[in-house]
Amino acid sequence: AILSPNGGSIGIGFAMSSHVVERVVYQLREFGETRRGWLGVRIQDVSADVAEALALPAARGALVTEVMDGPSRAAGVESGDVILRFDGGEVTDTRDLVRRVADAGVGRDVEVVVFRDGEQVTLHVTLGLRDDVSLASAGGDQQQQQPAAPTQVLGLELSELTDQMRSEMGLEPGVTGLVILDVEAGSDAEAKGLRAGDIITEAAQEPVTSVAAIQERVQAARDAGRRTLLLMVRSNGDPRFVALSIE
Repeated sequence: AILSPNGGSIGIGFAMSSHVVERVVYQLREFGETRRGWLGVRIQDVSADVAEALALPAARGALVTEVMDGPSRAAGVESGDVILRFDGGEVTDTRDLVRRVADAGVGRDVEVVVFRDGEQVTLHVTLGLRDDVSLASAGGDQQQQQPAAPTQVLGLELSELTDQMRSEMGLEPGVTGLVILDVEAGSDAEAKGLRAGDIITEAAQEPVTSVAAIQERVQAARDAGRRTLLLMVRSNGDPRFVALSIE
């Protein structure tokens, strides 16, 4: 194919596989639009330090940071899973998985292999339509409590969330975790992009609601010979996993 604003050649060309062309043409004729498969997860690439924190042999696959109300949740996919294989093919990174899911047919039942708790687990997911996106909102009443004094952990000044903090930060009532008040200059946390206002919701893939809880996870990771601790962090509402050095 040739990119041109007026029908002539301007010297810019790009290749499109016949398979892609056939799929697009078929969908346009059949549905009047292109349809792409939807897995219903948020994902991030697996870095070397995240792989170490998960005891994953190699930094590959796509790490699930959030499971939406949709195909993956129905199939049993969990936050913290690393998707290693999709529909028989190895997943190298998030970009590769996005392409594979988009190319798969809507409504197809596909085999998905994930790495979870040191083992590979095989699941079967029925792909949805990419536009059918809905997020389940968190709920539940939160009891007002006085937070513990801010505490330094891994270069982070942390405080427990209160109802007042949730209100001031525009957070949903059901959000729990620890709010980052300050990040130590030159720390690994700063290098990993953590900043004041971020919310830590998990440590070592377990929910944390107190500073004492995250301190316990740090000590447990050190006792187990780990060099990093995996945190789930929400920045402006978007979740991601961050592996912080505990050495």
